[in-house]
Amino acid sequence: MFNKVLVANRGEIAVRIMRACRELGMNTVAVYSEADRTALHVRQADEAYLLGPAAARDSYLRGDKIIEIAQRSGAGAIHPGYGFLAERDDFAQAVEDAGLGFIGPRPSAIAAMGDKAVARATVTAAGVPVVPGTEGEGDLRDEDLLDLAPAIGFPLLIKATAGGGGKGMREVRSLEDMPALLESARREAEAAFGDGNVYLEKLIEGARHIEFQILADSQGNVIHLGERECSLQRRHQKLLEEAPSPFMNEELRVKMGEVACKAAQAVDYLNAGTIEFLVDKDENFYFLEMNTRLQVEHPVTELVTGIDIVKEQIRIARGRKLRYTQDDIHLNGWAIECRINAEDPYANFVPSTGVLNSVIPPSGPGVRVDTGVYAGFEISPYYDSLISKLICWGETRGETILRMRRALEEYRILGVKTNIPFHQNIMDSHRFIAGSFDTRFVEERFSMDTPEDEKEHLMTIAAVMATLVAHRQGQQAAQIVRRGKRDTSNWKWVSRWERMNR
Repeated sequence: MFNKVLVANRGEIAVRIMRACRELGMNTVAVYSEADRTALHVRQADEAYLLGPAAARDSYLRGDKIIEIAQRSGAGAIHPGYGFLAERDDFAQAVEDAGLGFIGPRPSAIAAMGDKAVARATVTAAGVPVVPGTEGEGDLRDEDLLDLAPAIGFPLLIKATAGGGGKGMREVRSLEDMPALLESARREAEAAFGDGNVYLEKLIEGARHIEFQILADSQGNVIHLGERECSLQRRHQKLLEEAPSPFMNEELRVKMGEVACKAAQAVDYLNAGTIEFLVDKDENFYFLEMNTRLQVEHPVTELVTGIDIVKEQIRIARGRKLRYTQDDIHLNGWAIECRINAEDPYANFVPSTGVLNSVIPPSGPGVRVDTGVYAGFEISPYYDSLISKLICWGETRGETILRMRRALEEYRILGVKTNIPFHQNIMDSHRFIAGSFDTRFVEERFSMDTPEDEKEHLMTIAAVMATLVAHRQGQQAAQIVRRGKRDTSNWKWVSRWERMNR
């Protein structure tokens, strides 16, 4: 049993985990790089220790240093958050070998499901449908992948076996383009996860990306908390998520939820995780991958189920039994999350760095902001561009969209460019409002530019308004205001009259 937790991460997720620990009466330990010396998670922790230089490979990816700090500080467990070391089975094993608790799945489950190729083979053996791709286990050389690609068929995806978040992922349309894309995918995967292994997967066009949140305890109980719609992506990086999905019906939800739990049980899963599916237009679904960690988009599930997933993670790591059964899980209302990033949506989403001069987050009913920044904080080029997560809840999807529009309008961030205008355009998109979109919507059927017919309409309105204003100003200029007969105001005349008649 532990009462102090080291959070092996940074930014908003580190702050989120520390809040959960504080509510459970636990002390927290932060680790930070030289670039994050004044970060919010450092300020909010009970203790903080320097890891090393700004580069992640010299700081947040140094598992040996993190474990040494945990032992030195007296922390009884480590929470990895997401990214960095969260899906590294060797790190989880090293934590356990050091006599510390790991707030996450067992190393064996991370190895089986964190390696996407092994995960596919595991769930296939359990009878779970998978997207066609390279089957089998272990590393595959470029020559092997090039030989297997034609049998899978183009287009296909190159994906990193050791991580997610769009890192190490490339879309391939022809065999001729594949060698260069393999090289760049391996290089990016190595930099992000310390593992350059990749695998191939058939690209299902027109599909939706739907994932199920899983919770599993050490007593063998596994439940799901419903689905999340994650189809709005750019370069395979999620931009907006919602729960539940506007595409789903109850029958499909039950069927996919049962398959998700079955996939988790296939590897004797423990703690929180996410089973990701691709669903085609005919409601055929395929196992995509399992994220053996806390997801960035977990707040939308928390808002519609009322369950604090981070607290449940900690309770499970302490050996507690799940407090809920599947019959206890009911989806209440709707939630949407917008990832607020420091990037310019009008310039191909190029990252924006600099000091945040002012940060005024929105508030009010049904609005939640998870962030790790403050006014005066510097957005550096060393880490991802996520500033905060803006989450809104409403009784219906329509109310949630209206609430998100209001929250985005209230949000003020000065000092760097943000993608808030992008999210505002999404909230106004007829296709999004109707729930008619897929994983290629943002890249192929959405633009930050105003449609041409709408531009002409707006220009016509502007011209009419300018004409009316000019006409009104001309009328005012033609009016001649005569000087009054009296040399002063009526008020002064009244006062003079009063003095004369006293």
